[in-house]
Amino acid sequence: MSEQKLTATPGQTIGPFYGYALPFEKDNQLLAPGLPGSIRLQGTVTDGAGDTIPDALLEIWQADAEGNVPQQTGSLVRDGYTFTGWGRTAVDNTGNYTFTTVNPGPTEAGSAPFISFVIFARGLLNKLHTRMYLPDDEEALARDALLSSLPEDRRRTLIATREADGGLRWDISLQGENETAFLTYPGA
Repeated sequence: MSEQKLTATPGQTIGPFYGYALPFEKDNQLLAPGLPGSIRLQGTVTDGAGDTIPDALLEIWQADAEGNVPQQTGSLVRDGYTFTGWGRTAVDNTGNYTFTTVNPGPTEAGSAPFISFVIFARGLLNKLHTRMYLPDDEEALARDALLSSLPEDRRRTLIATREADGGLRWDISLQGENETAFLTYPGA
């Protein structure tokens, strides 16, 4: 019997989206705003020319404040209290996004806390994967294997800034001079 060689299915651009499927109520609230420990994570998504992208879709996955990866169900039906570690939001018509979440804790002792992002946008044939790191622990950031593998200018694209109210700001650039560092997963 001859072995059949399979070829990968080509990627395709995002959409179309239908209002009854995406988005869903409270999709960007990993917990209710105003609960103890909740923070606002916000930013802007831009293209290679620096123009905002008004129709991108972002998903995040993260650990809870203690560094535990949530095992709770209920991501699609938010109760306002159960932290599931997953959220989705559409970028608004000016290229801005916002999530209500918590500062993730390190998943291993001494590691740098991060939030995983997936970006879908027009013109992308495949989704983009990246990470956003918290800016607070310089030693943990210096030890992080992923960050350490990048040149300094690329490393900076993955580190958020802390805002005066305790929230986080992280801008995503899909191309250009300050392009966000994106990840690939071989075999995926």
